[in-house]
Amino acid sequence: MPASKKNRLKAAVIQTGSVLFDAPASLQKADRWIRRAAARGAGLVVMPEAFIPGYPRGMSFGAVIGKRHRWGREQYRQYYRNSLSLDGPEIRGLKKLAAELKIFLALGISEREETVHKSLYCTLLYIGPRGTILGRHRKIKPTATERTIWGEGNSHLFPVISTPAGRMGGLICWENHMPLARMALYRQGIDIYLAPTADCRPSWQHTLRHIARESRCYVLGANQWITAKDLPRELINQTGVSPEDRTCTGGSVILSPLGEILAGPLTDGEGILTATLDPDQVIRARFDFDPAGHYQRPDLFSFSWKTGATDGP
Repeated sequence: MPASKKNRLKAAVIQTGSVLFDAPASLQKADRWIRRAAARGAGLVVMPEAFIPGYPRGMSFGAVIGKRHRWGREQYRQYYRNSLSLDGPEIRGLKKLAAELKIFLALGISEREETVHKSLYCTLLYIGPRGTILGRHRKIKPTATERTIWGEGNSHLFPVISTPAGRMGGLICWENHMPLARMALYRQGIDIYLAPTADCRPSWQHTLRHIARESRCYVLGANQWITAKDLPRELINQTGVSPEDRTCTGGSVILSPLGEILAGPLTDGEGILTATLDPDQVIRARFDFDPAGHYQRPDLFSFSWKTGATDGP
């Protein structure tokens, strides 16, 4: 028998830009867009990588090999202070918002660790419709000079969240190029695959479509839309961009479990993409390929990942 309509879930991917280095303003913007998505009937809302306090594209934080500048340390301090602590009032506000709207909220943040050390992590945070934190995934390998500001996540590896339409998990940006990280999600039986990113190149669409076909999951890719005029003046001066430049052109998309485009890719401005996730479509897609089922061949290959590690020093 087909799944009942109550097992379907309307998902929304939000494409908009942060107010870089300004957590309160970015939170206000997130609140407006999340409410718009919920008003369209979304029960799951996904936002881009590091939306709060913004992805610091083009910034060096004054760091080169063998040398750090004082002004870069001050930039890091500012970014750190605008990053979010899970015990802070900003997260409490997001939890209240999810409970008010009765939605699953998946949001990219720069997470500030204050209980043991003073590090930052690029985190995908999951909040449930009862206003509780259901899980968090810290990026296990920041890409290139992202390592200047974000540590590597260990203990909060690959959480999988139960929703009416199936099990949900995700990876951040170029983690999605890591086959073993993807398999860690597949082995936990995910049906909804989230891929918040800062990569707006056309080739990213090929990555997401491959993952959809490989995982036989719904894939939700969320990216920001940023123009140079949205950046702080000092950053425009530092990076040399023109005020008319588009520094991130989005590419948010929703894909079916067979890699078909359901919505997007959105490349011409801010907006909301929506699609209804039907668990029966996942079953149909796995008829001929299931990476963690009849296609995994445990007689030939073995796979495991470590749990219980701790983050940081």
